[in-house]
Amino acid sequence: MASGSGGRLKPLVWGLLLALLLLRVVLVACMPLQPAGADPVLLLEAPSSAELPLELTGTLLGDPRSSFGTGSCRALLQLPVGRTELRFGDCPPLQEGWRLRVRGRLRRPLASPHPLLAAPAERLARQGAFSQLQVQDFNVLERPATPVADLRRRMAQALVLQAGPERGGVLAALVLGSAVVPVPAELREAFRASGLSHALAASGFHLSVLLGVVLPLGARLPQPARLGLAAAAMGLFVLLAGPQPSVLRAVLMGALALAVLESGHRSRPLGILAASALALLLARPDWLLDVGFQLSVVATAALVLSARPLELGLRRWLPGWLPGWLAAATAVPLAASLYTLPLQLLHFGVVPLYAVPANLVVAPLLTPLTLGAMALACLAVLLPPLLPLATVPVDWLCRLLVLVVQAFAELPMAQWQLGRPTPFLVLLLSLALLALVLPALGRRWRLLGLGLLVVAVAVHLSLLGADQLLLVHQGRLDLLVARHRGRAALVSSSADGFSCSQASQLARGLGVQRFDWALLLDPLAPEQPDCWRAQAGLVLASADGSLPLQPGQRLASEGLSAAPVAIESRAMELQLGRWRWLLLPDRQALWAWQERYGPGRGGFDGLWLGFRPSQRERTQLQRLGAERIWLSGAIPSGWPETWAASGPSGSLQAVRG
Repeated sequence: MASGSGGRLKPLVWGLLLALLLLRVVLVACMPLQPAGADPVLLLEAPSSAELPLELTGTLLGDPRSSFGTGSCRALLQLPVGRTELRFGDCPPLQEGWRLRVRGRLRRPLASPHPLLAAPAERLARQGAFSQLQVQDFNVLERPATPVADLRRRMAQALVLQAGPERGGVLAALVLGSAVVPVPAELREAFRASGLSHALAASGFHLSVLLGVVLPLGARLPQPARLGLAAAAMGLFVLLAGPQPSVLRAVLMGALALAVLESGHRSRPLGILAASALALLLARPDWLLDVGFQLSVVATAALVLSARPLELGLRRWLPGWLPGWLAAATAVPLAASLYTLPLQLLHFGVVPLYAVPANLVVAPLLTPLTLGAMALACLAVLLPPLLPLATVPVDWLCRLLVLVVQAFAELPMAQWQLGRPTPFLVLLLSLALLALVLPALGRRWRLLGLGLLVVAVAVHLSLLGADQLLLVHQGRLDLLVARHRGRAALVSSSADGFSCSQASQLARGLGVQRFDWALLLDPLAPEQPDCWRAQAGLVLASADGSLPLQPGQRLASEGLSAAPVAIESRAMELQLGRWRWLLLPDRQALWAWQERYGPGRGGFDGLWLGFRPSQRERTQLQRLGAERIWLSGAIPSGWPETWAASGPSGSLQAVRG
């Protein structure tokens, strides 16, 4: 009797221990990251816009890399205490591991003004850096030997030299991972749009290809030698791709699975995955919030749990004249796509609509191409004279891969922008998909899953169809997004490239395929007109300092319109559905409005101010009787409690169902 009681108690104890470990991981991961006691950011006591002249000495943690879309270059510098990001105007010939003395102006990185927008502050905090130094001058103090970094650089440069920036970058990424090798931005975006980003990210697939070559070579060796050969291959994989979360997860899973099989026991893939993920999270709890780690673990779980049942189901449903391997080939990307769908929506608000057929088409190419890229990387180090001849067939395969990727990326709605749902809706969607795809669950659970799916979709669509006005303020940038029944329009105070990039991110996160129109109130012409034209069906901007809209003109689409309200000013009346908003970007707009209409005219539901009004101006604005009054910037003293301000970097939102 006592023995039976102990047998029932043991799983309970292990379950409780596992729950406590997971709770610790979640609590530590969700705690705000803080700089160390002597981090240089602590010297900045003023607001984030302040800068401090400073000289720092440290070691480069990577080669300087160009920042896509900004025209600048960045690199992370390890200091005696803490880290900082160096910002260069042009990429200097510096290398990972070199010790530098740098002089420049230290500042805090910009924080995200809205959850849908990426910002340097969050990115750097995950890397342990809390400041940026705009470099004005630097000196190289020491150039120590860095054999691993030199090996990576030599491989990547040789492949790029032989196959060109695009295909050479892809080949290098297949060996080293895109986190180590920069792939051209347009090609990287094509891989993302076609649902093939995982092909460029060092992961379990690349490790399985490597072990698939190494293990057969050591099949007749004694067990210690066989295990040593596999360990050397996995160690080399980590050295070349770097200790990224997805890489370490794959290596740890491979090591555990190999140890279990070599000991004569039956492998349990789900248990190995759970043990690997938990071990990594105990060492680095912050990886719980890492998107790459999440996608890697969830996609692997999909293959373990549902790939085989989906294959069997497809075999029953597919016509008999189709080849049997088609079910197995389709089940893998289908399972991974279904499991990672909630994460895709949570983090990006975008679904690669053709991910399954794209993966199905490129599957025959990826394994030989990865093996070929690995062979070319070895030749670049061991036998460089043979590299040009050996590159030819591999380059043909890579050319075919790039053509397929670009073809899928150019299909209509390749990236289906559904918008980023709320975390609660993502949770509902996750539960619904699990109930639908887990093979062990019965019919009742599938019906429940279908109901949850319908609820999640209906609530999300209702939120997308509501009238909404969103203000995003950051520095001198103000973006106003007006939405009505799924349509959207944009008003921007600036026409520079950064503003266009931010508008593009907002569109993806909000589920806006394209703005009906964009009104740029900047007196200067747009820096990147092609970027703005890609965002909206119609773009109105200044070309010579004149106003984009003149009195009497109106910019309108269904339920959305903008019209100037005063001569020679940027004051605008914005209409979205039944809402009327008065937009006053600057004080001149307010003066022009008052001069034309006087202080008493009202009838507006809301008012936006792009400047800080004086006490007298506040009194005049209150007479408008607007339900909402918004200010871009910090809250001034004496600001009425019923009015709202975005803060130095923030956002405001109004929704009407």
